[in-house]
Amino acid sequence: MARPETAGGLLRRIRRSARPVVIVDGGSGSGKTTLARLLAPTIGAELVRLDDIYPGWDGLEDASHHVHDFVLSPSPRWRRWDWTDGTAAEWHDLDPRRPLVVEGSGSLSQANRRLATFGIWVELDAPSRKSRALERDGEAYAPHWDRWAAQETRFAQREHPRELADVVLDDHEVAAIVTDLERL
Repeated sequence: MARPETAGGLLRRIRRSARPVVIVDGGSGSGKTTLARLLAPTIGAELVRLDDIYPGWDGLEDASHHVHDFVLSPSPRWRRWDWTDGTAAEWHDLDPRRPLVVEGSGSLSQANRRLATFGIWVELDAPSRKSRALERDGEAYAPHWDRWAAQETRFAQREHPRELADVVLDDHEVAAIVTDLERL
């Protein structure tokens, strides 16, 4: 597994496909959202964030299946979860001709990887991830951290997303690539 040193190296690898479909996965607080948010417009892609799909704090598995069954289907679409009401909300259609970036914990499953052209795993140690996530989301996330981390662990033990990735990026690599993407 080659490790790109720059955003240019990563972009060249992703753009080998006529219609890139990129999955960006990693634990909560690892930096995957920041990377995906900058990567998507750079390759002209629609961005689907699993944070908009998870059906509540116990929904990692359901969202992973939703990616397979709907987001990566021939007629791609996704259904938003209304966190306030605790119910499924409206559907959003995706353009099957446009590149696509799917970002979120649980997105890089074996079944999903078979339908994507490129996989990225973003890696960061658990204490740093927890600190970042709680700083980002405040006390609203704190009571759910352990429960969510347990779902991520079960998913990783079963699906091995790190091994499914075309590239594994650590915190320093993500920061360098993000800086490069911000300059583009």
